[in-house]
Order: sequence, then C-alpha cells, then structure tokens
Amino acid sequence: MKSTHNVLLAWTKSAAITTVMVTGTALLMTACSTVKPPAKEYSQDRLDDQMLVPAGNVVALETTAVGLLNYECRPNPANAGAIGWVLMKPEAEMRDRTGKVVGRYVGPPATWTHTDGSSVVGTQLALAPTTGATNIPNQLSRGTPSAAPGAMQNITYIQRIRTKGGQDMSKRCTQTEVGDKLTLPYQADYIFWKAA
Repeated sequence: MKSTHNVLLAWTKSAAITTVMVTGTALLMTACSTVKPPAKEYSQDRLDDQMLVPAGNVVALETTAVGLLNYECRPNPANAGAIGWVLMKPEAEMRDRTGKVVGRYVGPPATWTHTDGSSVVGTQLALAPTTGATNIPNQLSRGTPSAAPGAMQNITYIQRIRTKGGQDMSKRCTQTEVGDKLTLPYQADYIFWKAA
C-alpha cells in the first residue's frame, strides 16, 4: 500500500511541477512577445536619389525636430524678386530616438546645435518633394561643423526627411500683403552623417 501511495504522491508532485513550468513558460513567452525589438539601423532605401548620402559616410545621430517656421510676405531674391512667402526663421527642438532633447535647430543660416555645445551649419544641396501639399520638401545639406568637440564635430551631411507641415501657403501674399507674417508648425527627422 505504501508503494502505491508513494507512486501516487510522486506522480501528483510531478504533474504539479509540469503544470507550473508550462504555465510559467507560457506567461514568459507572452511577456516577451510584447517587448519591442531594438530599433533597426537607419536606411536610405526609400529616399529619392537626390537625397542619398554618398558611400563612405555613416549615421552619427538620428533626431526628430518639432518646431515653427516663420515666414514673411516679401520679394524673394531666390525667385527673381517675385513677391511670395519667404522663410525668415526656422526654430525647432531636436530629440533623439529615446525622446531625450539633444539640441536645437535655428536659422539663418541653418544651424543645428547639440546640448554638448557642438554645432553644424548646413548648405542645401538638394530638395525632393514629399507626400502632401502642406509638407515641406525633404532636403539634403552638406555640413560644416564648428570647431567645438562633441556630437556635431565631424558631421558631413544632414538629411531632412519624413516631414509634416510647415508649408501651408494658402494665405494670400501679394504687393498689398508685403510685410505680413506667417508662422507654421512643422516636424521632420534630421539624420546626421559623418565620414566612416
């Protein structure tokens, strides 16, 4: 009788342990399935050719900027003096992929300043249209870094991509409105590159 009791007791313990292990494994698998995978390395695969950074450069910093673009109705020298909305002052806060504020963007000239004190000035090389008439175009700029050491020290190129807003020019701008101001919110990703 004792041996049957011992076998029954051992079987009950074994079944209980198996149930706990199966349940624990299932819970662990469920918890792991909700964990986000690490961010993939930035890719230029979906960009227009004129936005591509040349080979021999690598991504140094990825940011998302949110801010304002301030325009004035005036003659535009870049457009043969025709009257239109001219960008006077961009200003935005830059956050890295973790959401941490890492710098500011202002102009003119287009200048990105990191919180570590380093900065880079961009010279536009190319523009590419984006989806949506009110989104500013994608942009590729060549970087001229300041001498200050830090994150922006060796930046060679800056891409402005995934833009939202900043270009609703439906407000009238003619000779009568010269001097009028227009402020538009915008968002864009700025990808900073350096030589490999």
